[in-house]
Amino acid sequence: MSVQDRKQRARMDRERLIVSTAREIAEQEGWDAVTTRRLAERIEYSQPVLYSHFRGKREIVGAVALEGSRELAAAVRAAAAGAVTAHDRVAALTRAYLDFATRNPAVYDAIFQLDGGLAFAQEDTPEPLKDAFAALQDNIADLAGENVSSGLLTEVFWAALHGQVTLSRAGRLPSEGVEARIELLVDRFTDV
Repeated sequence: MSVQDRKQRARMDRERLIVSTAREIAEQEGWDAVTTRRLAERIEYSQPVLYSHFRGKREIVGAVALEGSRELAAAVRAAAAGAVTAHDRVAALTRAYLDFATRNPAVYDAIFQLDGGLAFAQEDTPEPLKDAFAALQDNIADLAGENVSSGLLTEVFWAALHGQVTLSRAGRLPSEGVEARIELLVDRFTDV
């Protein structure tokens, strides 16, 4: 392995360490606790080293969002893969989405709530964000019907999922109604 390759690998390892440490702090203490100073102390590199990878917290949030989007897409696809019926498929991906948001609240916030400097629903939207949307769309496209595009249906479905996550986390929906809301959503979307 050349010196250049070793340097590149070390740089990628440092970048992964920065992102995973930011995720860890954010999941434990919230995003306000994630500062470049705190990250530098935790990973035992200087702040200038952090800045050689990311211009600031916003880019770190963006990197966490991209990583989280890849994980969300994989979780949704894996959950829906074994389903036989449309109802079972939509139920599985709904639960996978909601479970991901519950298990990874800081990552979910990085993807959907915080400014990570990433473009959504535009030409320059990063591939991991497009793929997370595609993971939903691929699994409900056949439910769109004749007069509704699969993209529009996916936007409405995604909005319903995101609404459940956001309202539940804010304490605006009673926790004992989770399963009933999932079943109602799935029934409405699969009752073509």
